[in-house]
Amino acid sequence: MQGFITVIVGVSLIPTVADTIAAATGGNVTGSAASILELTTLFFALGIMVAGIGIAVGGLADIGLI
Repeated sequence: MQGFITVIVGVSLIPTVADTIAAATGGNVTGSAASILELTTLFFALGIMVAGIGIAVGGLADIGLI
């Protein structure tokens, strides 16, 4: 149950993270620091996706399909 809550909260926070990163890159951040900062939203979304896959694999392993 905690995994589903994690995924739901994480997915609902993606727009907030994206807005915060957009606001942060609007300042004096340039060059490679700006590129790395813009990747934060991608890695946040990938982390949520990995959590979802982990939940699915764990559930399938519990019922003996994997």
